Amino acid sequence: MSDLLGFVLSGLVSGALYALLATGVVLSYSASGLFNFAHGATAYLCALAFYELHSGFGWPAVPTALLLVCVAAPALGWGLDRLMFRKLARVGETAQIVATIGLLVALPALGLWVVELLEDAGAPVKPAENQFGLPGVGPSPATSWQLMDGVGVDSDQLITWVATAVVAVGLWVLMRHTPLGLRLRAAVDNRSLVELRGMSADRLSSVAWMLSSGLAGLAGVLATPLLGLSSHDFTLFLFVSATAAVLGRFLSIPLAFAGGLGLGVVQNLVAGYADFAEKITGFRTAVPFVILFAGLLLMTRRQRTAGTAAVDAPPVDYLAGRSWPRTWAPWAVAAALLALSFYTVTTPFWSGILAQGLAISLVFISFTVVTGLGAMVSLAQATFVTGAALVAGLLMSHGWPFVAAALVGTCVAALLGALVALPALRLGGRSLALATLALAFLADHVLFQMGWLRNGDTGWEIPRPVVGPIDLGDDRAMGVAMVVLVAAAVAALGALRNSPSGRAMLAVRSAPAAAMASGVSVLRTKLLLFTLSAGLAGFGGVMYASYNTRITATDFTAMTGLIWLAVAVAAGVRRPQFAVVAGLVFAIVPHLIADYVTESAQLPVILFGLAGLALANDPDGYCAAVSVRVHRRRMARAEAVAVAGGGGGTDTGVGLRTDVGGGLPTDTGAGPRTRTDFGRGVVALPRPGPDPDPVPLAAGSDAGRTPALQLLGIRAGYDGAAILHGVDVTVRPGEIVALLGPNGAGKSTTCRVAAGLLAPVGGRVRVAGRDVTGEDAVRRSRAGVVLAPEGRGIFPSLTIEENLALQLPTREARDAVYERFASLAARRGVVAGSLSGGEQQMLALAPLLHRPPRVLVADEPSLGLAPRVVDEVFRLLAELRDAGAGLLLVEEKATEILEVADTVAYLARGRVSWCGPRAEVREDRLTEAYLGIAAHGRAGQEEEVGQP
Repeated sequence: MSDLLGFVLSGLVSGALYALLATGVVLSYSASGLFNFAHGATAYLCALAFYELHSGFGWPAVPTALLLVCVAAPALGWGLDRLMFRKLARVGETAQIVATIGLLVALPALGLWVVELLEDAGAPVKPAENQFGLPGVGPSPATSWQLMDGVGVDSDQLITWVATAVVAVGLWVLMRHTPLGLRLRAAVDNRSLVELRGMSADRLSSVAWMLSSGLAGLAGVLATPLLGLSSHDFTLFLFVSATAAVLGRFLSIPLAFAGGLGLGVVQNLVAGYADFAEKITGFRTAVPFVILFAGLLLMTRRQRTAGTAAVDAPPVDYLAGRSWPRTWAPWAVAAALLALSFYTVTTPFWSGILAQGLAISLVFISFTVVTGLGAMVSLAQATFVTGAALVAGLLMSHGWPFVAAALVGTCVAALLGALVALPALRLGGRSLALATLALAFLADHVLFQMGWLRNGDTGWEIPRPVVGPIDLGDDRAMGVAMVVLVAAAVAALGALRNSPSGRAMLAVRSAPAAAMASGVSVLRTKLLLFTLSAGLAGFGGVMYASYNTRITATDFTAMTGLIWLAVAVAAGVRRPQFAVVAGLVFAIVPHLIADYVTESAQLPVILFGLAGLALANDPDGYCAAVSVRVHRRRMARAEAVAVAGGGGGTDTGVGLRTDVGGGLPTDTGAGPRTRTDFGRGVVALPRPGPDPDPVPLAAGSDAGRTPALQLLGIRAGYDGAAILHGVDVTVRPGEIVALLGPNGAGKSTTCRVAAGLLAPVGGRVRVAGRDVTGEDAVRRSRAGVVLAPEGRGIFPSLTIEENLALQLPTREARDAVYERFASLAARRGVVAGSLSGGEQQMLALAPLLHRPPRVLVADEPSLGLAPRVVDEVFRLLAELRDAGAGLLLVEEKATEILEVADTVAYLARGRVSWCGPRAEVREDRLTEAYLGIAAHGRAGQEEEVGQP
């Protein structure tokens, strides 16, 4: 019994630290959607700072801990959020994972480098890395209390429990009983909707990152006497705590906290009572990773099915379609010059460095396969490298020739990759990355500890091969051979990418459901990619080990693989030639730094880690960014030429500048007018003029009121693709403007521009006469422009009461809503996601009826609703108009919206082709235009210039 109690109590200590780290991970992920792999590095940095300030500089323990936890750590979180996390939240998950892994690599090295600099400056710092038995916040040495025979508790453990309990209560109060907590939980549900409701998601993200970093700092300070100072141990601690975050599905802080406590206890009980583990070297230390892998498989079973969703869509390839000479000729010339340089200009030293870089390039090319083609982040590549090299070395020690041993080692790596992939492939994104890393740590702690495989600490000798008369023992010959091998690998992957199999792989990455519908096996394709990548990494590992002439089990650990990943992906994983650049950079940069900057081993690690941070600006890597920037410059020049060619105005095609306020077009005085017969009567459409400003209307008239919203000459699109081509829309107070058009006409894009979610590339947006073109969605919402997005503008995980509280903070205002909507009052404690579609739409509109906005932009408000509910929705929208709000309603259902609209505008191919009062709309002609039947008559209409 005493043994059990002892295991439980000690497990609760480590469990408390797991809970703190897991809670911080979930908190930051909830607010930003970004899983921070560098969370443990933040904890280590605070632990290192506490140790140096307390033990080295002699600062008192408690004030130092408070300074680090309450000031320094939150400041670090705020700074990282402003510098990179905000940008990373808007890029693909692959870039997010790699960038934070780069931060994981860079932060500990940065801390150790600062300690080295302080030591060189004469500061009283202490030796930092791998120090154990260090003092903590409490008494030193720690005070112990004996609870029962064989069971004791010391002051460090007690402080950890108390601090964790205080944090748990504080977080519960913050998240459940404060407006800030409510906003943070709302940001979890829908970040863009938070901004549309006038709350800054960026500020909420900063608060979450500050709290998360503070929790990491607290865990680091508390763990100092328990873990010591080892960046490796802190990193392992984070990945174990990720199991608790998985238990909370990366969203629930209470579940993550409880999971952390339970994880610590289970880990201790398994390590204490698993007698079979005594026969397996390293199993006890690997227990957390077994739990992590099992937790990922069990807890994500209902979230994903094998290979049915890609991590993120591939970026636009601006090099696609180029001729073979333009694509490959520069690289072929570079390879030829590099091979020639080995026997001409390079010294023996640099010949060896270049050969080393080319050898590691083979490993980096494997990232092109698994991440570039498959959009899967594998953190086990170093495991495949080590496994293949150890097997090859073992076989060579038994007299096998190099080629045969290398082939078997490559096959073993491919088989190991398949074994890793089979259980893990049904995961995705961060879960797949964590699973592969857990298996990599299992290999380090268990597989590579087997004596017959590792051959002790000396490892195996892998001599360089002799191919006929060519002895690769010469670095120059080795370099040329590596140029040939790398060129062959690059050419093979290029051919694969352009083959039917390669196109199937890209289809699986970008649209797995469509690929399955086309007969492509998603699971088989991803398994093939993973296996091919593992085999290529294994072959690169054999060649890299051959360059070094020896391999040991500790040469390429899982942590080494993280550095490789950061360097390779930062260069770009879209094309294999980018991996070659990354390999050469990885080999050359440390020597250049050692020769010309500093001999510290930390600076190259910092630079390689920070290379991943560049993904926040260039998510496809710095090599691929060259073509992207060239394309953007060409597009900017083309846009400038188009604008200049139009005389400074906006070419809107058929539907030129029209004022959709009073049903009459605005005359800009720009010359001849085109008269288009559409519906009943003739509507005059002006040609574009040099200034999109509206002409002041007569005072005292209804049309003379200041427009609530004006879109003037709006041009907008996505990723260089133009959608809107000079849209002009005016909405006045107390008016409903119906914007009609078929799918793809640009209606939703118009809504996004009006709400500030999408910045236009041309034109202006005005609210109540004020230019708000440069303002974002938050400021636009505070100015009175509210967007009801397509679908439902609610937060599904919040209750009805909490949804209303976000917009109506006073109890009186919410009670007024409940009096109006009795069905909502009866279910105020129900989560909004469980309501019917009609009830959700009522919930979205209810706060607006109590506090009408200046402008409501509603995108498909009737989407998915029953006819009876649609009538009720349009009745509520009419009430908003009667309350003085201006409404811009986007609909595809023309019949229903025409019953409430005052003005109708028709959008086709990104242009307003007709607008006018509802009375001038003939439904049969509008229907024909909707279906495209009347398009053939447009040429005849355009010829009616100047006719009455």
